[in-house]
Amino acid sequence: MADYSTVARPYARALFDTAMASNSLVPWSRALAAAAAVVSDRQARAFLSRPELGVEERGEFVASVAAQMPGSEQLGSAEGRNLLRLLAENDRLDALGEISARFDRLKAEQQNTVTATLVTARPVDDDQADKVARALSRKLGRLVDLELEVDESLLGGAIIRAEDMVIDDSVRTRLERLTSSLID
Repeated sequence: MADYSTVARPYARALFDTAMASNSLVPWSRALAAAAAVVSDRQARAFLSRPELGVEERGEFVASVAAQMPGSEQLGSAEGRNLLRLLAENDRLDALGEISARFDRLKAEQQNTVTATLVTARPVDDDQADKVARALSRKLGRLVDLELEVDESLLGGAIIRAEDMVIDDSVRTRLERLTSSLID
């Protein structure tokens, strides 16, 4: 898969500025996620790669498929149609996933929030999740939106990921470290 980070930056920034001006950060975030989901689909990519499709048809296809997903309303606006047409013109529809991710990072920065993932061997209850979220909020100085994942291969303990920070206190990792130290 191509690296679209450089390409996505100006699109995400322009969309972010537009969304800020119209107080529509959440609707744009949802719309970009819907469009990114469309272009990441294998069948949609195959359809979009057909050489006989024009620029307008490519943009309209993404908008029409995304319109079936919740939160895609912004793609029907003049700005949304212009975005899809511009991306199609510049053969950048594949960058929608990275544009969406960058937009969400800008949004989180603006709202002083961070998304963190708590991976555990077994499901955690709401009380435990709230305690972890509060502790991370204190550590990071930002509001934490905590996502929960279960990975039974951890055996026990937990892994916490927030932006570029990873705290790995899983039993699996501790066993791997122990094994490594015994072998060395």
